[in-house]
Amino acid sequence: MSLPAEFIQRLRQIIPPEQWEAVWQALHTPKTHVGLRLNPLQLPETGVPRFFSWCRKHDLNLTPLTGLKGGFCAPITQKSLLSHSEWAQNGQIYLQNPGSQWIGQLLSVEPGMEVLDLAAAPGSKTTQLAAQMANHGYLAAVEPIKSRYFRLKDNLERMGVTHCRTFLADGRSIGRKVPSRFDRVLLDAPCSSEGRIHAQDPASYAHWSVRKIKEQARKQKGLILSAWQALKPGGVLVYATCAFAPEENELIIARLLIKHPEAQLLPIELPFPHWQPGLSAWNGKALPESLTHTRRILPNDLFDGFFVAKIQKPA
Repeated sequence: MSLPAEFIQRLRQIIPPEQWEAVWQALHTPKTHVGLRLNPLQLPETGVPRFFSWCRKHDLNLTPLTGLKGGFCAPITQKSLLSHSEWAQNGQIYLQNPGSQWIGQLLSVEPGMEVLDLAAAPGSKTTQLAAQMANHGYLAAVEPIKSRYFRLKDNLERMGVTHCRTFLADGRSIGRKVPSRFDRVLLDAPCSSEGRIHAQDPASYAHWSVRKIKEQARKQKGLILSAWQALKPGGVLVYATCAFAPEENELIIARLLIKHPEAQLLPIELPFPHWQPGLSAWNGKALPESLTHTRRILPNDLFDGFFVAKIQKPA
């Protein structure tokens, strides 16, 4: 099997020509590295030397990820060793793609804040936010699908999270229930998962279609309005997907800006070259110029593809 022709055609409209070859190679070449992060809730600083000693004993070469607190990568050949280790089983480390880690870090949470994760399962970013908050403050995690909800709860327990309340609920209902409550809101929205498509994994694109993109966009429109309603004045919302499609990314943000022109898109700085600014036009239609402040993280031998926007509500 090969990648869907329509997917390739659309991707060529999105990715700049100078970055196309690198992205094309990433879609056809297996990952060479895996990302992980240390979890200070279960692995205090005093325990970190013992973890690195274990790594040396197993000839495991961890490389720090620039700019990511506690973030590392390891050769993909060591993924099984890491995932089955006592460190992972005890929640002292967590295997997580660096693009995902960046999204969690961009929210800039601090201990004592009130934080909402509006589409939380399986909890990769929820547990990352909890670690950044050092279990101080209030963290609310929302998930509508029962099986994923219980997986979220399991991950929170394993990772030592004690200040998080979980809610089995549709995120689109949350904003009107708790308006203007949260200092920070993360919406890692359900999406078409285009950023994880790989030519050697037919299952990754077996269900891809433009129709699916449109279905996801309908959910995302409701979720981002709920997220905005739940955000307090002066607060920050991070919206993210693991999709390339502008319908799930720039067009969702553009719609928010139309309904809430007071929303301010904040610039995002990333310390690596494989990203592009958000599009200011799609299919011949002009979009707000401020969308160039958003970022599309492009896939490579370590990163999956992501889109991220950082939006502030004026005080």
